[in-house]
Amino acid sequence: MIWPNDRLTRFEVARLVSARALQIALGAPVFVKTVELSPINTSKLEFKEKIIPITVKRKLPDGKETVIDVKKAIENWLVDNKGEI
Repeated sequence: MIWPNDRLTRFEVARLVSARALQIALGAPVFVKTVELSPINTSKLEFKEKIIPITVKRKLPDGKETVIDVKKAIENWLVDNKGEI
């Protein structure tokens, strides 16, 4: 079974949030207004607001790569998981 392009796996969600937290910790600009000091919580807020500036490329079993529509995939994740990360 090939995972749909408008859905994220739990591993991709973890990777998105952690990679964005690392970027924030290293001084990248933050795209949400918050007083939160924790990079991981800030990246979770950006995830919930669907503004994580990262592209997901998924390798398929046949060797091809597909680019995921991150905004739509995050939206679907939040609906499927009742807003939880």
